[in-house]
Amino acid sequence: MKKYSQGSREAQEKQKNDKKNVPVLVITYFVIFIFIGMMVHLVKYVVIDADSDIANSYNKRQNLYAETVIKGQIISDDGVVLAETKTDDDGNETRVYPYSNMFAHAVGYDSNGQAGLEMVSNYFLLTSNQNILYRIYHALSDKKDMGNNVITTLDYDLQSTAYNALGDNDGAVVAIEPSTGKIKAMVSKPDFDPNQISSVIEETANSDSSCLLNRATQGMYPPGSTFKILTTLEYIRENPNYKSYSYECEGDGIFNSVSIHCYNHKVHGTVSLEDSLAYSCNTSFSNIGTKLDMDALNKLCGDFLYNKELPYDGYYKKSSYTMTSKTDKSLIPQTVIGQGETLITPLHNAIIMCAIANGGVLMKPYMMDRIENCDGSVVKKFSKDSYGRIISSAEAQTLTELMMSVTEYGTASDYFSGAEYTVAGKTGTAEFNENKDSHSWFIGFSNVNNPDLVVCVLIENASNTGASATSIARKIFDAYYN
Repeated sequence: MKKYSQGSREAQEKQKNDKKNVPVLVITYFVIFIFIGMMVHLVKYVVIDADSDIANSYNKRQNLYAETVIKGQIISDDGVVLAETKTDDDGNETRVYPYSNMFAHAVGYDSNGQAGLEMVSNYFLLTSNQNILYRIYHALSDKKDMGNNVITTLDYDLQSTAYNALGDNDGAVVAIEPSTGKIKAMVSKPDFDPNQISSVIEETANSDSSCLLNRATQGMYPPGSTFKILTTLEYIRENPNYKSYSYECEGDGIFNSVSIHCYNHKVHGTVSLEDSLAYSCNTSFSNIGTKLDMDALNKLCGDFLYNKELPYDGYYKKSSYTMTSKTDKSLIPQTVIGQGETLITPLHNAIIMCAIANGGVLMKPYMMDRIENCDGSVVKKFSKDSYGRIISSAEAQTLTELMMSVTEYGTASDYFSGAEYTVAGKTGTAEFNENKDSHSWFIGFSNVNNPDLVVCVLIENASNTGASATSIARKIFDAYYN
């Protein structure tokens, strides 16, 4: 009995000690957990994130590399030097842009701040993979190494055509290979000479000029009738019998107490869904819009990246779409024809068309193809990368067939008459003020059975200049195939 009592006391003492040790164990395990977490984070940074963080265009430490490296060249896909550093006899370096304004927004500038590829690819241009013997020699003789060169996806001939075709008009052009995401041309006007960037910045600071704004990626415009592509898709989703759609267009109509008219009040007569898109019939689409599920249309717009980040490394603005079932219904007739409060950039409109052209799968747009050292050896290759499926392949095919009506007998037929290639696309007229002044849009792709190129053209205030976005698109497509 006594022995049992002694054992009980020992057990009780052990329990007391165990209870006292619980906080110590908790703290110990917590410290171990934190330590393991820190180690995992450190390994992840060293193995995975370090290079991307160093290469981040906002990392100011990159500029320290300029003390030991001469910044490399930016070169077009077809071998044309677009930016390079010239060094005089005294060792003074000057960044030179041989084609001045033509590539101004795509290539950017490298003094008084940075923009374009000069900013995005700064790390690669200031990193040297020159032959090790030369680097040792340069280190011993206090000379700089030659930086790596960035080979872009930009095509000189296509860029030149787009730049010249846009002429004196303000606006933007974006051309992308839908199967890869390679950006072949990007033009914005008004433009500037990056060789004179100091004076350009000084002049723009004291004026209303917006020449530094890259309208292709940062210009926000009503999509106009190009938005009817999404309205069409939503109608198809909600109405499997969409081929039987019929509407009697009288040139004008009242929808949700809002007056809508077709361009120049043109009477289109009896139109199908295909005809409605081909002729860009505003009253037909407003009629369609009043019957659509606005929340479903909002989701569709989100799927096409409205209000979302774009899979693009450069600087851009997010497009905006606000219509839901809770929004004032008087906005529906305007919204479904691309007016109202909806805004989009030319780059984003091109991205939407790329997804359709590529069978519903969006390839991430990019402008850097590879990095080479000064001897031409490949240091890094940027491969095409899929963002994911946006719509089904069947939906993409249906939209393609409907958009072909635009170029075969609709609003773009006169412009593509006689072309040796097929085109599916959509024209757009986007009013932007109370005076009914409008921008001109065209988005489309060529060789519809195996799409080669997506082209998006936006011309500002075209109603007062007489310029046509579709005419410019035709010139770009022609240049691509010639």
